Amino acid sequence: MENSTQADMDKALGASDNRATQTTQGVSWERATLEKLAFAALREQTLARRWRIFVRLSWLLLVVAVIWLAWSEGSMTQNVSTPHTAVVEIKGEIADGADASAELVLSSVTAALEDSGAQALVLLINSPGGSPVQAGIINDEIRRLKALHKKPVYAVVEESCASAAYYIAVSADQIYVDKASIVGSIGVLMDGFGFTGLMDKVGIERRLMTAGENKGFLDPFSPQTERQRAYAQSMLDQIHQQFIDVVKAGRGDRLKETPEMFSGLFWSGQQAVALGLADHLGNLDYVAREVVKAEDIVDYTRRDNVAERLAKRFGAALGGAVVQAMRSSAVLR
Repeated sequence: MENSTQADMDKALGASDNRATQTTQGVSWERATLEKLAFAALREQTLARRWRIFVRLSWLLLVVAVIWLAWSEGSMTQNVSTPHTAVVEIKGEIADGADASAELVLSSVTAALEDSGAQALVLLINSPGGSPVQAGIINDEIRRLKALHKKPVYAVVEESCASAAYYIAVSADQIYVDKASIVGSIGVLMDGFGFTGLMDKVGIERRLMTAGENKGFLDPFSPQTERQRAYAQSMLDQIHQQFIDVVKAGRGDRLKETPEMFSGLFWSGQQAVALGLADHLGNLDYVAREVVKAEDIVDYTRRDNVAERLAKRFGAALGGAVVQAMRSSAVLR
């Protein structure tokens, strides 16, 4: 009897302990849930505060960069009133969006020729060529601007002045080269690859749909017909003739034309002078000192400076941050 009573008491105590444990667990779960919600709200508030700080600092940096850019450009303009030789560099590929694009080169040329202290403009060229369109725009505008401002324009070649770069150089009154410079390459090319034979060997079928029978004739995975090849060649021949006409107009009687002159070949600076493709041997300092008679050289080349690069990066970073914020907002909702 006593044993039965003791067992009942033990069961009652065990049940009481279980209920107490369940009650404690329930309270702990509720507390943990509340803590998670509180931390989530706090984290969201922290992120929002950091975002506001980032945006404000970014705008402040942008304003400072723009003010600094305006000040630096204004300082340069104020310091070039005395007689000097103006220089605009044409370096690297001549292409839209590049440092030697028509937009950047012509804005530099305009600023140089408009300055009253600039006695002459030197185009300092070191380029393998590029777009005939960009080169044609630059050539046309330089000839117009030098006639408008009645100031001489000289081209000084460093390592290379080939193809589209020479297209630009012939707009100058005289061309100076180093004896080892590479000059010429008066020609036009259109290159690409054709993979049709390889595809046949591998067993790959090209499925290209076009509206217009010639729409895909430059597609490297499709065969090129003789008619399409002839059409592309006629277009290249036309652009080549435009190039030849510009060279003849710019160099005039100085050219000692040979059968190879317009074949796409290039020559050393010494050979270029002998052929009339260039006028004299000489570098930038020589031209400024002996030809222009203004030894002070002022560089008008427009480049992306620190402020412009900062502004561009700021724009990209801000755009990315906005997109990320919109995505986060969409997820939270």
